[in-house]
Amino acid sequence: MQARLDRPDLELLLAIRQHGSLAGAAAAAGVVPSVITRRLAALEARLGLKLFQRTTRRVVPTADGEALCDRAAGLLGGFEAVEAELQERHREPVGGIRLAATFGFGRMWLGPALADFQQKHPHLELQLQLTEQLPDLAVEGYDGAVWLWSVRGQRATEWTSRRLARNQRVLAAAPEYLRARGVPSSPQDLAAHECLVARENEQFDVWRLQRERDRSEVRVRVGGRLSSNSGELVRDWCLGGRGVMLRSLWDIAGDLARGDLVRVLPGYAMVDADVHWLAPHSPTTPRRIRLLVDFLAERFRAEPWRLRAGATPAPPGPRPRR
Repeated sequence: MQARLDRPDLELLLAIRQHGSLAGAAAAAGVVPSVITRRLAALEARLGLKLFQRTTRRVVPTADGEALCDRAAGLLGGFEAVEAELQERHREPVGGIRLAATFGFGRMWLGPALADFQQKHPHLELQLQLTEQLPDLAVEGYDGAVWLWSVRGQRATEWTSRRLARNQRVLAAAPEYLRARGVPSSPQDLAAHECLVARENEQFDVWRLQRERDRSEVRVRVGGRLSSNSGELVRDWCLGGRGVMLRSLWDIAGDLARGDLVRVLPGYAMVDADVHWLAPHSPTTPRRIRLLVDFLAERFRAEPWRLRAGATPAPPGPRPRR
Protein backbone atom coordinates (compact mmCIF):
# COMPACT_ATOMS: atom_id res chain seq x y z
CA MET A 1 0.00 0.00 0.00
CA GLN A 2 1.39 3.38 -1.01
CA ALA A 3 2.14 5.91 1.74
CA ARG A 4 0.03 9.02 1.53
CA LEU A 5 1.05 12.52 2.55
CA ASP A 6 -1.46 15.04 3.77
CA ARG A 7 -1.20 18.78 4.36
CA PRO A 8 -0.25 18.54 8.09
CA ASP A 9 2.65 16.25 7.08
CA LEU A 10 3.95 18.85 4.62
CA GLU A 11 3.60 21.63 7.17
CA LEU A 12 5.47 19.51 9.73
CA LEU A 13 8.42 18.99 7.37
CA LEU A 14 8.74 22.69 6.57
CA ALA A 15 8.44 23.70 10.23
CA ILE A 16 11.29 21.37 11.25
CA ARG A 17 13.50 22.60 8.41
CA GLN A 18 12.72 26.24 9.14
CA HIS A 19 13.45 26.05 12.87
CA GLY A 20 16.31 23.55 12.67
CA SER A 21 15.10 21.63 15.71
CA LEU A 22 12.19 19.56 16.91
CA ALA A 23 11.83 21.80 19.94
CA GLY A 24 11.61 24.91 17.76
CA ALA A 25 8.95 23.36 15.54
CA ALA A 26 7.04 22.28 18.66
CA ALA A 27 7.16 25.78 20.15
CA ALA A 28 5.88 27.30 16.92
CA ALA A 29 3.00 24.81 16.83
CA GLY A 30 2.23 25.25 20.54
CA VAL A 31 2.80 21.59 21.47
CA VAL A 32 5.39 19.71 23.50
CA PRO A 33 8.48 18.40 21.62
CA SER A 34 7.45 14.76 22.11
CA VAL A 35 4.43 15.34 19.84
CA ILE A 36 6.67 16.51 16.98
CA THR A 37 9.09 13.63 17.63
CA ARG A 38 6.28 11.04 17.40
CA ARG A 39 4.78 12.59 14.28
CA LEU A 40 8.11 12.70 12.46
CA ALA A 41 8.92 9.12 13.45
CA ALA A 42 5.53 7.95 12.20
CA LEU A 43 5.98 9.82 8.90
CA GLU A 44 9.45 8.37 8.30
CA ALA A 45 8.12 4.90 9.08
CA ARG A 46 5.25 5.28 6.60
CA LEU A 47 7.56 6.49 3.86
CA GLY A 48 10.42 4.14 4.69
CA LEU A 49 12.82 7.07 4.45
CA LYS A 50 15.12 8.97 6.77
CA LEU A 51 14.05 12.60 6.35
CA PHE A 52 16.14 14.41 8.96
CA GLN A 53 19.56 13.87 10.44
CA ARG A 54 19.80 14.70 14.12
CA THR A 55 23.05 16.23 15.43
CA THR A 56 23.92 17.61 18.85
CA ARG A 57 23.06 21.14 17.70
CA ARG A 58 20.59 20.93 14.82
CA VAL A 59 18.17 18.79 12.91
CA VAL A 60 18.98 19.00 9.19
CA PRO A 61 17.22 17.41 6.21
CA THR A 62 18.75 14.43 4.48
CA ALA A 63 18.90 14.47 0.68
CA ASP A 64 15.47 12.80 0.56
CA GLY A 65 14.16 15.18 3.22
CA GLU A 66 15.42 18.24 1.35
CA ALA A 67 13.79 17.12 -1.89
CA LEU A 68 10.53 16.44 -0.08
CA CYS A 69 10.64 19.81 1.68
CA ASP A 70 11.11 21.61 -1.64
CA ARG A 71 8.09 19.85 -3.12
CA ALA A 72 6.11 20.54 0.06
CA ALA A 73 6.83 24.28 -0.22
CA GLY A 74 5.49 24.34 -3.79
CA LEU A 75 2.40 22.35 -2.93
CA LEU A 76 1.54 24.45 0.12
CA GLY A 77 2.06 27.63 -1.90
CA GLY A 78 -0.42 26.29 -4.43
CA PHE A 79 -2.93 25.51 -1.69
CA GLU A 80 -2.63 29.03 -0.32
CA ALA A 81 -3.04 30.61 -3.76
CA VAL A 82 -6.21 28.60 -4.44
CA GLU A 83 -7.64 29.46 -1.02
CA ALA A 84 -6.86 33.15 -1.49
CA GLU A 85 -8.51 33.15 -4.92
CA LEU A 86 -11.64 31.44 -3.62
CA GLN A 87 -11.92 33.87 -0.73
CA GLU A 88 -11.32 36.84 -3.03
CA ARG A 89 -14.17 35.82 -5.32
CA HIS A 90 -16.65 36.32 -2.53
CA ARG A 91 -15.47 39.61 -1.11
CA GLU A 92 -14.99 43.16 -2.28
CA PRO A 93 -11.46 43.57 -3.68
CA VAL A 94 -9.04 45.49 -1.48
CA GLY A 95 -5.47 46.72 -1.84
CA GLY A 96 -3.59 49.04 -4.14
CA ILE A 97 -3.08 49.19 -7.90
CA ARG A 98 -0.14 51.14 -9.33
CA LEU A 99 -0.35 52.01 -13.02
CA ALA A 100 1.58 53.92 -15.67
CA ALA A 101 0.24 55.68 -18.77
CA THR A 102 1.22 58.39 -21.21
CA PHE A 103 0.32 61.96 -20.27
CA GLY A 104 -2.27 62.66 -22.95
CA PHE A 105 -4.28 59.45 -22.93
CA GLY A 106 -3.87 59.07 -19.18
CA ARG A 107 -5.29 62.49 -18.42
CA MET A 108 -8.03 62.57 -21.04
CA TRP A 109 -9.39 59.01 -21.03
CA LEU A 110 -7.77 56.74 -18.47
CA GLY A 111 -8.04 59.12 -15.51
CA PRO A 112 -11.85 59.45 -15.66
CA ALA A 113 -12.18 55.68 -16.18
CA LEU A 114 -10.07 54.95 -13.10
CA ALA A 115 -12.13 57.34 -11.00
CA ASP A 116 -15.30 55.48 -12.00
CA PHE A 117 -13.67 52.11 -11.31
CA GLN A 118 -12.53 53.21 -7.85
CA GLN A 119 -16.01 54.47 -7.06
CA LYS A 120 -17.36 51.05 -8.02
CA HIS A 121 -14.78 49.35 -5.75
CA PRO A 122 -14.32 51.80 -2.86
CA HIS A 123 -11.83 49.63 -0.92
CA LEU A 124 -9.24 49.88 -3.69
CA GLU A 125 -6.52 52.52 -3.85
CA LEU A 126 -5.33 53.50 -7.34
CA GLN A 127 -2.14 55.34 -8.21
CA LEU A 128 -1.58 56.55 -11.78
CA GLN A 129 1.89 57.68 -12.87
CA LEU A 130 1.88 59.72 -16.10
CA THR A 131 5.08 59.41 -18.11
CA GLU A 132 6.31 59.52 -21.70
CA GLN A 133 8.70 56.58 -21.23
CA LEU A 134 7.39 53.12 -20.40
CA PRO A 135 8.90 52.19 -17.02
CA ASP A 136 10.41 48.82 -16.22
CA LEU A 137 7.14 47.76 -14.64
CA ALA A 138 8.38 44.78 -12.65
CA VAL A 139 11.50 46.49 -11.29
CA GLU A 140 9.69 49.72 -10.38
CA GLY A 141 6.73 48.01 -8.73
CA TYR A 142 3.94 48.70 -11.23
CA ASP A 143 0.99 46.35 -11.65
CA GLY A 144 0.65 47.34 -15.29
CA ALA A 145 0.44 50.11 -17.85
CA VAL A 146 -2.06 51.40 -20.38
CA TRP A 147 0.05 52.12 -23.42
CA LEU A 148 -0.39 52.94 -27.10
CA TRP A 149 1.49 49.97 -28.53
CA SER A 150 2.04 46.33 -27.72
CA VAL A 151 5.33 44.61 -26.94
CA ARG A 152 6.81 42.63 -29.81
CA GLY A 153 9.94 40.63 -30.46
CA GLN A 154 12.03 38.85 -27.87
CA ARG A 155 10.61 40.81 -24.94
CA ALA A 156 7.04 39.75 -25.75
CA THR A 157 7.47 36.58 -23.67
CA GLU A 158 8.24 38.73 -20.60
CA TRP A 159 4.94 40.62 -20.81
CA THR A 160 1.22 40.08 -20.74
CA SER A 161 -0.52 42.20 -23.38
CA ARG A 162 -4.20 42.73 -24.12
CA ARG A 163 -5.65 45.17 -26.61
CA LEU A 164 -8.21 47.36 -24.92
CA ALA A 165 -9.31 49.35 -27.97
CA ARG A 166 -8.53 50.06 -31.56
CA ASN A 167 -7.21 53.52 -32.36
CA GLN A 168 -6.02 55.35 -35.44
CA ARG A 169 -3.75 58.27 -36.10
CA VAL A 170 -5.47 60.48 -38.65
CA LEU A 171 -4.51 63.47 -40.77
CA ALA A 172 -6.06 66.78 -39.77
CA ALA A 173 -5.75 70.49 -40.37
CA ALA A 174 -7.56 73.68 -39.41
CA PRO A 175 -10.21 74.95 -41.86
CA GLU A 176 -8.33 78.24 -42.39
CA TYR A 177 -5.17 76.39 -43.41
CA LEU A 178 -7.06 74.33 -45.98
CA ARG A 179 -8.77 77.43 -47.36
CA ALA A 180 -5.40 79.10 -47.82
CA ARG A 181 -3.35 76.12 -49.09
CA GLY A 182 -5.93 73.82 -50.64
CA VAL A 183 -7.12 70.36 -49.68
CA PRO A 184 -4.76 67.44 -50.49
CA SER A 185 -6.43 64.88 -52.75
CA SER A 186 -3.79 62.13 -52.43
CA PRO A 187 -1.01 61.22 -49.99
CA GLN A 188 1.56 62.42 -52.51
CA ASP A 189 0.09 65.93 -52.29
CA LEU A 190 1.37 66.18 -48.71
CA ALA A 191 4.86 66.86 -50.05
CA ALA A 192 3.65 70.32 -51.11
CA HIS A 193 2.14 71.13 -47.71
CA GLU A 194 3.42 72.31 -44.36
CA CYS A 195 3.41 69.10 -42.32
CA LEU A 196 3.70 69.48 -38.57
CA VAL A 197 6.03 66.73 -37.43
CA ALA A 198 6.02 65.20 -33.95
CA ARG A 199 9.53 63.87 -33.31
CA GLU A 200 8.33 60.97 -31.16
CA ASN A 201 10.11 58.08 -32.90
CA GLU A 202 13.05 57.34 -35.19
CA GLN A 203 11.08 57.73 -38.45
CA PHE A 204 9.13 60.81 -37.50
CA ASP A 205 9.31 62.27 -41.03
CA VAL A 206 7.87 59.17 -42.75
CA TRP A 207 4.13 58.73 -42.44
CA ARG A 208 2.97 55.15 -43.14
CA LEU A 209 -0.63 55.56 -44.20
CA GLN A 210 -3.05 52.73 -44.79
CA ARG A 211 -5.93 53.12 -47.20
CA GLU A 212 -9.05 51.96 -45.38
CA ARG A 213 -10.72 50.69 -48.54
CA ASP A 214 -8.20 47.93 -49.35
CA ARG A 215 -5.67 48.08 -46.45
CA SER A 216 -2.87 48.97 -48.88
CA GLU A 217 -0.02 51.02 -47.43
CA VAL A 218 1.71 54.08 -48.78
CA ARG A 219 4.77 55.74 -47.24
CA VAL A 220 5.09 59.49 -47.56
CA ARG A 221 8.14 61.50 -46.56
CA VAL A 222 6.92 64.78 -45.13
CA GLY A 223 8.51 67.98 -44.00
CA GLY A 224 7.69 71.41 -42.70
CA ARG A 225 9.15 74.36 -40.87
CA LEU A 226 7.66 73.45 -37.51
CA SER A 227 8.41 70.24 -35.59
CA SER A 228 8.59 69.26 -31.93
CA ASN A 229 8.99 66.30 -29.62
CA SER A 230 5.72 67.40 -27.99
CA GLY A 231 2.61 66.06 -29.66
CA GLU A 232 0.50 68.53 -27.66
CA LEU A 233 2.46 71.44 -29.10
CA VAL A 234 2.07 70.06 -32.63
CA ARG A 235 -1.69 69.89 -32.01
CA ASP A 236 -1.71 73.52 -30.86
CA TRP A 237 0.13 74.59 -34.01
CA CYS A 238 -2.37 72.68 -36.11
CA LEU A 239 -5.31 74.36 -34.36
CA GLY A 240 -3.61 77.66 -35.11
CA GLY A 241 -3.69 76.96 -38.85
CA ARG A 242 0.02 76.26 -39.30
CA GLY A 243 -0.17 72.98 -41.21
CA VAL A 244 -1.28 69.34 -41.48
CA MET A 245 -0.59 66.90 -38.66
CA LEU A 246 -0.91 63.18 -37.97
CA ARG A 247 -2.51 62.68 -34.56
CA SER A 248 -4.35 60.00 -32.59
CA LEU A 249 -8.10 60.12 -32.97
CA TRP A 250 -8.59 59.88 -29.20
CA ASP A 251 -6.67 63.16 -28.83
CA ILE A 252 -8.46 65.30 -31.42
CA ALA A 253 -11.97 63.80 -31.46
CA GLY A 254 -13.41 66.84 -29.71
CA ASP A 255 -11.67 69.25 -32.08
CA LEU A 256 -13.08 67.36 -35.08
CA ALA A 257 -16.58 67.31 -33.59
CA ARG A 258 -16.49 71.09 -32.99
CA GLY A 259 -15.15 71.82 -36.46
CA ASP A 260 -11.92 73.32 -35.12
CA LEU A 261 -10.10 70.67 -37.15
CA VAL A 262 -11.03 68.83 -40.35
CA ARG A 263 -9.86 65.38 -41.37
CA VAL A 264 -7.53 65.43 -44.35
CA LEU A 265 -7.58 62.41 -46.70
CA PRO A 266 -10.26 60.73 -44.58
CA GLY A 267 -9.79 57.45 -46.45
CA TYR A 268 -6.31 57.08 -44.98
CA ALA A 269 -5.02 56.53 -41.43
CA MET A 270 -2.02 55.24 -39.52
CA VAL A 271 -3.10 52.14 -37.60
CA ASP A 272 -0.21 51.58 -35.19
CA ALA A 273 -1.62 53.29 -32.10
CA ASP A 274 -4.05 50.79 -30.55
CA VAL A 275 -4.55 51.02 -26.79
CA HIS A 276 -3.04 48.09 -24.86
CA TRP A 277 -2.83 46.80 -21.34
CA LEU A 278 0.75 45.76 -20.53
CA ALA A 279 1.93 43.92 -17.43
CA PRO A 280 4.93 41.83 -16.42
CA HIS A 281 4.30 38.17 -17.11
CA SER A 282 3.06 36.29 -14.06
CA PRO A 283 1.51 32.83 -13.64
CA THR A 284 -1.31 34.34 -11.57
CA THR A 285 -3.10 37.69 -11.70
CA PRO A 286 -4.80 39.19 -8.62
CA ARG A 287 -8.55 39.53 -8.94
CA ARG A 288 -8.42 43.29 -8.48
CA ILE A 289 -6.19 43.54 -11.57
CA ARG A 290 -8.46 41.24 -13.60
CA LEU A 291 -11.46 43.35 -12.64
CA LEU A 292 -9.67 46.53 -13.69
CA VAL A 293 -8.56 45.19 -17.07
CA ASP A 294 -12.04 43.86 -17.85
CA PHE A 295 -13.53 47.20 -16.82
CA LEU A 296 -11.16 49.14 -19.10
CA ALA A 297 -11.77 46.76 -22.01
CA GLU A 298 -15.52 47.30 -21.69
CA ARG A 299 -15.10 51.05 -21.20
CA PHE A 300 -12.99 51.51 -24.34
CA ARG A 301 -14.44 48.71 -26.48
CA ALA A 302 -16.78 51.10 -28.34
CA GLU A 303 -13.89 53.55 -29.01
CA PRO A 304 -15.62 56.51 -27.35
CA TRP A 305 -13.30 58.96 -29.12
CA ARG A 306 -14.76 57.85 -32.48
CA LEU A 307 -18.25 58.49 -31.17
CA ARG A 308 -17.19 61.93 -30.00
CA ALA A 309 -15.76 62.67 -33.44
CA GLY A 310 -18.99 61.56 -35.09
CA ALA A 311 -17.43 58.48 -36.69
CA THR A 312 -18.84 54.98 -36.72
CA PRO A 313 -16.89 52.58 -34.49
CA ALA A 314 -14.96 49.90 -36.33
CA PRO A 315 -16.59 46.47 -36.19
CA PRO A 316 -15.12 44.37 -33.40
CA GLY A 317 -12.41 41.95 -34.47
CA PRO A 318 -11.51 38.62 -32.90
CA ARG A 319 -11.36 38.66 -29.11
CA PRO A 320 -7.76 39.59 -28.19
CA ARG A 321 -5.67 37.06 -26.35
CA ARG A 322 -4.94 37.90 -22.72
